[in-house]
Amino acid sequence: MDNFYAPGKNHLFVPGPVNIPEPVIRAMNRNNEDYRSPAIPAMTKTLLEDVKKIFKTTTGTPFMIPTTGTGAWESALTNTLSPGDRIVSFLIGQFSLLWIDQQQRLKFNVDVVESEWGQGANLDVLAEKLAADRTHTIKAICIVHNETATGVTNNLATVRKLLDHYGHPALLLVDGVSSICALDFRMDEWGVDVALTGSQKALSLPTGIGIVCASQKALEATKTAKSVRVFFDWNDYLKFYKLGTFWPYTPSIQLLYGLRAALDLIFEEGLDNVIERHSRLGKATRLAVEAWGLKNCTQKEEWFSDTVTAVLVPPYIDSSEIVKRAWKRYNLSLGLGLNKVAGKVFRIGHLGNLNELQLLGCLAGVEMILKDVGYPVKLGSGVAAASAYLQNNIPMIPSRI
Repeated sequence: MDNFYAPGKNHLFVPGPVNIPEPVIRAMNRNNEDYRSPAIPAMTKTLLEDVKKIFKTTTGTPFMIPTTGTGAWESALTNTLSPGDRIVSFLIGQFSLLWIDQQQRLKFNVDVVESEWGQGANLDVLAEKLAADRTHTIKAICIVHNETATGVTNNLATVRKLLDHYGHPALLLVDGVSSICALDFRMDEWGVDVALTGSQKALSLPTGIGIVCASQKALEATKTAKSVRVFFDWNDYLKFYKLGTFWPYTPSIQLLYGLRAALDLIFEEGLDNVIERHSRLGKATRLAVEAWGLKNCTQKEEWFSDTVTAVLVPPYIDSSEIVKRAWKRYNLSLGLGLNKVAGKVFRIGHLGNLNELQLLGCLAGVEMILKDVGYPVKLGSGVAAASAYLQNNIPMIPSRI
């Protein structure tokens, strides 16, 4: 039983954790198994090959660690760097802030490049730092691809171009927690050395698997990295990969079966089609926000996120009241504004196993809530704007043609 029962289904529109598809739930509804039996290593081998596809890499080495995105962050840092190493890290919102905090607590020399919340990473400053760093003291560039606190997506291709232009050997470490499997992500093409994501985001699973993918250059860096690591040590995984048993400790059997089902759904739809679907959901949401007369927290179109939209509210409205009212009256879950934008924005998550009609239901709910809290919205305005766009852009469902 739910602790707080409400009829019907909870409409989950936070930017993670997200809706879990029924086939994934059914796949996880199983008993425990011996992970040392032939069955689990056989499945793990295929999973490792298939997760490479969501990173768009043929050369990377994946690790499926029983952890959250925070653990995946730590894994990326401690396996490739040593205490005191200089890294450039971009502060653009709450989650980049938390990663920087972790970097500092792990005793790295963090060169923070801060932007106003709602702006992307300042790549002009990065260019200046790379140009000045002739002795290559910078060992890594750390960047959040998609900052969910503000709905900002950074341009990773430009980061790679800058590194190549200045001939700089720094590692490129990317948080793709709310982007991989939903936004365009090209690990090999963009020369990403470590990319990571979490199972509870676009993969549409419960929290519990931090998936990290490392380039050959990153694996070489582990040989000289002096950061203390035990649970997150990639070398332990690599040893068991060679043995063909794959697991240095007990995995979640149920999550592995769920991951298998989730990947099968993504590949059946087609990864590029998944990315296009998220593009439609993002565009429709932004059109609704515009029709309501509200503004996007993201300040330029080039930074718009297709997995989350952070909506600015007028000064006389506390955005946390919108989130509370959504849950208490309409069984709708929206994202709170965090830290610097607390009380100023609410967030609509539109990622994972989600379709256009589900989104329209969310937008209709938001309109009623805005009316509840005293904002003079015209009911139906945002839904109409989003519907008009979607009606002209939704393709036929391939399996039903």
